[in-house]
Amino acid sequence: MLIRHFHENDWPAVWAILREVVGARETIPYDPAMSESQGRSVWAEAPPGRVVVAVTAEGTVVGTAKMGPNRSGPGAHVSTATFLVAADHRGRGVGTALCRHALDWARRDGYAAMQFNAVVETNRSAVELYRRLGFDVVGTVPRAFEHPTLGRVGLHVMYHEFA
Repeated sequence: MLIRHFHENDWPAVWAILREVVGARETIPYDPAMSESQGRSVWAEAPPGRVVVAVTAEGTVVGTAKMGPNRSGPGAHVSTATFLVAADHRGRGVGTALCRHALDWARRDGYAAMQFNAVVETNRSAVELYRRLGFDVVGTVPRAFEHPTLGRVGLHVMYHEFA
């Protein structure tokens, strides 16, 4: 698997993954009714941020990540990232590779930390992955996410300060 910069011709595949993940309403707090243009504006990350895709040896886009500063101004030293993996490629290391890539990018670009603002607490595979890679849950907003089968569940704020 290769992780590379997003190219415009990747958008149809990225949009399909974004639509799939958001439409499931289980792991990411984006509006499932978003249009393609809204999805593009949500996923497009302007510099100093970036968007990458995870591509199989056959050239299939199976995941994507966007990363950048978590806030502007005095908070710009903390980065953030969001990851999406196609359903048929989950559990194969795509999310791990994307997260490691984002952490390497953030360190290389001089960020002091990475913060995730809204990790759905029932997304156990993501929470476990982030913990393995050095993140801690620094707080949970109770009942802040409407899960389609579990009802209202919490959103974790997760943080990884770089040494």
